Amino acid sequence: MNQDPSRPRRSPIDRRPVGGTTNINSTLSIIIAVLAVLLGFFILRDIRNDQSGQTISAPTEATLDPTQTTVAEIPVETTLVKTAFKVQVTNASGISGSAGQLTTELQGRGYIVQPANNKSEITPKQTVTVVYYLLGSESAAAVIANELGGVGIAAMPQPIPTETGQLGEASVLVLLGTDIAGKPLGSGAVVVPTTTG
Repeated sequence: MNQDPSRPRRSPIDRRPVGGTTNINSTLSIIIAVLAVLLGFFILRDIRNDQSGQTISAPTEATLDPTQTTVAEIPVETTLVKTAFKVQVTNASGISGSAGQLTTELQGRGYIVQPANNKSEITPKQTVTVVYYLLGSESAAAVIANELGGVGIAAMPQPIPTETGQLGEASVLVLLGTDIAGKPLGSGAVVVPTTTG
C-alpha cells in the first residue's frame, strides 16, 4: 500500500466523552440513589405510624429509677394475639420465687413466657414494676402491662437488666418490683400508663 507522503495523516478519533461526563453521571446516579433510599425510609416510617393508629413516644433514655415516672394514657390493641410475642419475667423485687409465680400465671393466661430469672447485679431493687419492650413491641408491652393491672411501660434500657444481660427470644421484659411481687395478677385496665423520661 502506497501512501502519498504529501498527504498529512489523520490522527485516530478520540471517542472519550469530553469534560469527564461519565464521572458526573456516575456521581449524579449515586446521589439520586441515596436520596431515593432516604425518601423511602421516611415514607415507610410514616406509613407504619399511620397504620398503627397510635404513636407511643418512647423515652430518650430508659431509666430504672421509678421516681422519674410520668403517666400517659395509651389505648391497648385488642387484636394482638397472645402467642405472637415472648415475655421474660425478671425478679427485681428481692421476694424469692415471685418471678416464677408471675411467669406461671402469665403462662396460664395463654402467653409464651421464658423461664423466670433475676435482675443483674448493677440493677437496684425495684419498688415499681415496669414492662420494657424492644423496638416494634410497644403494643405487646402495653398488653402485658394491662394484664398486670396497668403498670408502666418503657423502651428497653441498655444494658438489659437481666442477670445474663440478654432476653433470649423475648421482646418484652417484666422487671418485677415489690408493688406486685407475690400478688395475683390484676384484672387489667382499659388504659396503660407509660414511663417517659
